[in-house]
Amino acid sequence: MNILQRMSQIMLLGASVSLVNTAAAQELDLENEDNQIGYAIGVNIGQNLVQQQIVNDIEIDAFMTGLRDAIGGELQMQNEQIMAALQTFMQRQQEAQQSALSDNLAASQEFLAENAQRDGVVTLDSGLQYMVMEEGAAGGASPTASDSVLAHYHGTLPDGSVFDSSVERGEPATFGLSQVIPGWTEALQLMSVGDKWRLFLPPDLAYGEASPTPAIPPNSALIFEVELLEIQ
Repeated sequence: MNILQRMSQIMLLGASVSLVNTAAAQELDLENEDNQIGYAIGVNIGQNLVQQQIVNDIEIDAFMTGLRDAIGGELQMQNEQIMAALQTFMQRQQEAQQSALSDNLAASQEFLAENAQRDGVVTLDSGLQYMVMEEGAAGGASPTASDSVLAHYHGTLPDGSVFDSSVERGEPATFGLSQVIPGWTEALQLMSVGDKWRLFLPPDLAYGEASPTPAIPPNSALIFEVELLEIQ
C-alpha cells in the first residue's frame, strides 16, 4: 500500500471520528433518513479502520488538529515536514509488519515442534501433521486431487480461537481439492469417506504471509478438525 492510499485511509478516519464526536456532542435523530445514512457510513468507515488497526497507530488528538488545520487552510507544518512524517509512519508500519511475521512464524514453528511429540500425531515429510479421531468403514474410497468433496470442518488457531467452522454453521461445505489450501489438498487424499482427522498445518501449507482475514494472523499454524462425508 503506497503513501497516498494510506493518507486516504487516514482522512477517512477523520470522517469517522468527526461523526462520532458529533453524535456525542448532541442527540442524533436517527429517525431522520439523512442522519441514518451519515451514521451508517460513519460506522462502516470506522469499523474498517479499526479492523486495519490504523486507529491504534496514530495520536488521535494530533490527527484531529491536523484535520481541522487542513480544513481551515492554515497548517503548522511545511509540506516537506508532512511528507517526511508520512514516510516515517509508513516505515514504522512496514517494520511492525515484518516483526509480526517473524514472531508469528517462530511461534508457529514452536507449536508444531511440541505438537509433533504428542501421542497419536503423525508428521509427514511436507510438515503436515494429523491425528486420526474417527475412522470410516474399512475400504472406504479416498478422493483424488481432481475430485470435489462434501466435508464438515472446524478451524482454530493454536490458542483455540475459532476463525471458521461449518460445524457451527450447521451445514457441511462442498469444495474441490484443487481449490483449497495445500494442507487440505494433501490430507484429504489420505482420508477415506467417514474419516475424521485433526489437521495441524504449518503456515506454508495454510495461508502463509497472505492471510485472507484478520481472524488469521499472517504466518499462523492452523488446526482443523475435518470429517470427510462424501466424494462428489
